[in-house]
Amino acid sequence: MSSKSNDTLYARLGGYDAIASLADDLLRRLMADEQLGRFWQNRGEDGIRREKQLLIDFLCSASGGPVHYGGRDMATSHKGMRITEDDWRVFIGHLQDAAGKFEVPQQEASEVLAFVQSVKNEIVEP
Repeated sequence: MSSKSNDTLYARLGGYDAIASLADDLLRRLMADEQLGRFWQNRGEDGIRREKQLLIDFLCSASGGPVHYGGRDMATSHKGMRITEDDWRVFIGHLQDAAGKFEVPQQEASEVLAFVQSVKNEIVEP
C-alpha cells in the first residue's frame, strides 16, 4: 500500500484487486447476517454476482479509481427495500469489520466510511 499523501484513496487502498477482495468479504458478511440476509433470500447467483460487481465498481469509482460505476443511483437501487436506520447501523459494522480484516489504515477506512455515509439518505427509508 502506498503512503504518498497525493495518491488517490483507490491507490492507497491497494487498487482494484484489494477493493474487490474487501467487497467480496463484505457481501458475504451481509448475506450471512441474520438481520440483513433477507435482502438476498430470493436472489439468484447471477444477480448476486452482478450486485457484487456493481459494489466493486462503486467503491473503485468513489475512491478515485479508473473504474466507471454504471449502476443506477442509490435512491433508485434501494427504493422499496425498507432499509431501516438499524439495518444501516449493522451494515456499517460489517463494513468496518471487513476493513479491519484487511488491515485498512484508519485514515483510509475513515475516508471510505465518509463516502459511504454520503449516500445514506438515498438508501435508508424515513
